[in-house]
Amino acid sequence: MTYAPRAVGAPAVAQRRARSPRGQGEQLRDEILAAAERILIETNDQSALSIRAIANAVGVTPPSIYLHFTDRNDLVFAVCERHAEQLERVMADAAEGIDDPWERIRRRGRAYLQWGLENPEHYRILMMSRPDQTPDRFVDERLADTAGLVPVADDVVQAIATQQVASGEEPLEMAKMLWMMIHGTVSLLISKPEFPFGPVDDVYERLFELVQRGLAPRPADC
Repeated sequence: MTYAPRAVGAPAVAQRRARSPRGQGEQLRDEILAAAERILIETNDQSALSIRAIANAVGVTPPSIYLHFTDRNDLVFAVCERHAEQLERVMADAAEGIDDPWERIRRRGRAYLQWGLENPEHYRILMMSRPDQTPDRFVDERLADTAGLVPVADDVVQAIATQQVASGEEPLEMAKMLWMMIHGTVSLLISKPEFPFGPVDDVYERLFELVQRGLAPRPADC
């Protein structure tokens, strides 16, 4: 589905809401996040997420937003945090019930790729923002969890045990290398959509085949 973005600075104006009764602050916070999410999906442009646009969409004044979020970046990342949790789930679901550890890695990577391409602006915010634009709670460990490094490292351990992968690399380091590969693929496909990379599925399978060959044990390793 293609959405026509609203002009930045010209959001739909909502009726001003009455002051929330005491104890309903969490509900207002959820409404703010939902409105910000709608704007981000409709425009696919994080620059459209101004505090004023979100306040208008919810029907509150801009200062009401700051009662729940430190600044605009804090709000933007709170919107994407929900999607980060979704990314973790889709990767886990993709590997569910698969006995072969290398196949689990392949499927996790494919799910990561698909999620990134289906949520390009969320991906940019989560994985491509400058450090000075990133809230403290999105430290490296949090992003590592989002990327599923520990489950992939566990799969690598099993792939080494079944001699699908050479034993020379530390599993977590190998998981990081795999993340770098898939992140680079997603980033290029998002930022350079007109470049003739080829069909996404073919690109992924070819890349993964190259990685598999590079990590496979040599005769001397067996």
